[in-house]
Amino acid sequence: MRASRRPLEPGSDIVGRHLTPVSGPPVAVPDPDRLVHLQFRRFAGCPVCNLHLRSVVRRHEEIEAAGIREVVVFHSPVEELLPHTAGLPFAVVADPGRRLYAEFGVEVSRRALLDPRAWGPIVRAVLRGCLEVLRGREHGPVARPNGGRLGLPADFLIASDGRIVAAKHGEHVYDQWSVDELLTLASDAATIGPHTL
Repeated sequence: MRASRRPLEPGSDIVGRHLTPVSGPPVAVPDPDRLVHLQFRRFAGCPVCNLHLRSVVRRHEEIEAAGIREVVVFHSPVEELLPHTAGLPFAVVADPGRRLYAEFGVEVSRRALLDPRAWGPIVRAVLRGCLEVLRGREHGPVARPNGGRLGLPADFLIASDGRIVAAKHGEHVYDQWSVDELLTLASDAATIGPHTL
């Protein structure tokens, strides 16, 4: 695994590229017509990631109406991600070499699971995830996920010119933008300028 570079912050510019999702056509980042919410999650089947992504799925039409394209990155290989992506209305990208994680400065840390603020969401996510697996609605994670279990989440809101207008580097496993925060950031992006949550 590569060491992370210094985290990218608001005001930074990213190099344009096309990301290849596990299904569907390549995705331009930045998108020439709308904001991109680039989410860095952990591993395929991560119960805590799934808990958060369910809230994004429920409000995806609202997110799109706000001019935001969702792109979600996992550090799992394509074959581990595929069973978990059926029905997701946004692009899911596999980055098993963690190249994007390193480029954006997304970290791995023990505090991902040890921070007391994460314990409630972890318990909720594991209980809900087990129930969904038993009902046949979800697949559980592999026993030894590629890249480990200590990844931290991160969120970036990227303007069409490639400028990062907002960023959040999570301090624990469930420390990411809520949909409401994302919508507020998108609304403010043109008037307030770059900032960090």
